[in-house]
Amino acid sequence: MATVRYGSGVRKARTTKAKRLVRHIRLRKKVTGGDDRPRLAVFRSLKHIYAQVIDDGRGVTLVAACSREVSEKKKKTEVAKLVGALLARRAGAAGVGSVVFDRGGYKYHGRVKALAEGAREGGLNF
Repeated sequence: MATVRYGSGVRKARTTKAKRLVRHIRLRKKVTGGDDRPRLAVFRSLKHIYAQVIDDGRGVTLVAACSREVSEKKKKTEVAKLVGALLARRAGAAGVGSVVFDRGGYKYHGRVKALAEGAREGGLNF
């Protein structure tokens, strides 16, 4: 079981959200984005998916895209692929060609995988 810090003690994470946050913190220790390769961060809600390319050295979001910007009515996985392609197009226009993928503690499956595939097809390298 995952652990979460509460004040001065450590307790086991019981909720799904707390477990995801622990995985995300563990992943963020290993994955950082710099000037040459910024970080592509993913957040998934029940309805939408959000992605942004972040330069961690400066603490600045370079480009972002979300499923609310896609006007097509499709299944969530198909929309995630479109969001990835939209993000790749915007990143290319901003001069970003290579990124580090931060899945945000989510499994590399379903919508997260579709977003990554859409970004790769759009021209991002990771």
